[in-house]
Amino acid sequence: MTSTIIKSLVFTIVTVLATAILASTIRNDSGGSSREYSAMFEDATSLNKGDDIRIAGVKIGTVSDVEVADKRLAKVTFTVSDDVDLTEGTTAQLRFRNVVGQRYIALELPTKPGKKLSEGHTFSTDATEPALDLTMLFNGFRPLFKLLNPEDVNNLSNQIIAVFQGEGATVDGLLSSTASLTSTIAEKDAVIGDLITNLNNVLTTLNDPSGQLDTTITTLQQLVSGLAGDRVTIGNTLDGLGDLTTSVAGLLDEGRKPLKGAISALGDLSENLDDSAPVIDKFLQTLPTKLDRIGRAASYGSWVNFYLCSIEGRIPMPEGYYGDLGAQPIAGRCR
Repeated sequence: MTSTIIKSLVFTIVTVLATAILASTIRNDSGGSSREYSAMFEDATSLNKGDDIRIAGVKIGTVSDVEVADKRLAKVTFTVSDDVDLTEGTTAQLRFRNVVGQRYIALELPTKPGKKLSEGHTFSTDATEPALDLTMLFNGFRPLFKLLNPEDVNNLSNQIIAVFQGEGATVDGLLSSTASLTSTIAEKDAVIGDLITNLNNVLTTLNDPSGQLDTTITTLQQLVSGLAGDRVTIGNTLDGLGDLTTSVAGLLDEGRKPLKGAISALGDLSENLDDSAPVIDKFLQTLPTKLDRIGRAASYGSWVNFYLCSIEGRIPMPEGYYGDLGAQPIAGRCR
């Protein structure tokens, strides 16, 4: 009976200890007393409460809070075990724990330890580094990843991250994956060759009319420069055109009524001339003879001699007319 009780107690104690260790692992709790610090990051995306704080890959604390500061920075509050002393010159680097996107903060101690940092110290952005932008990195390798199988992509991705962050994999492993990548690309040399040939044809087509394009751009630049140089004259001309338009509009407005009357009178004149067509024809026919006679009369000088051959008239009186008055022609020229 005693043996059974002892075995039961041992089993219970071991089970409780294992459960406690498992719970601590799940909670990601480092245990023991700790000191609290904070760090300012320009980007702390995917960093969550409970993530690790590590030095040389060894966990020495956890992230306790992540909040926005100064409307543009991320303030990360974390704890560090009392067994670890942080000194001046220590930097906090945000790194990827895995390709899934989990992150942790790696503390890099200075080569020459300085003054010990007090609890509550805040690492400024000068002493912190954001995580590597995997999106930009993988976008650059996307054309190559299309030629690899998923397993090679995962291996190469993990090793690239580790090498860029200075931990984990070795350069030999990266070179091995690169060699595998090179072999895969070599198997696609025909496709790559066709791609380069087609690209070369496109560039050649674009390069042929480059002289015409240069001439067009040069001419356009000269035109724009000329217009810019004459901008004052062009501006004054536009102002003058505006004044001229205003003046012409005023002139037309003022002359519209007289012009309308002149056109109407011209119609009456045309009608009168048409009605007197026979008289006008006779006048025009006799005009040369009349002008010839007048020319003779004025041939003696810059004057014309006229003779009064006869005159007639009547004097009105209250009782009527006085009678006929006048003079009859005497000279022979009047007969």
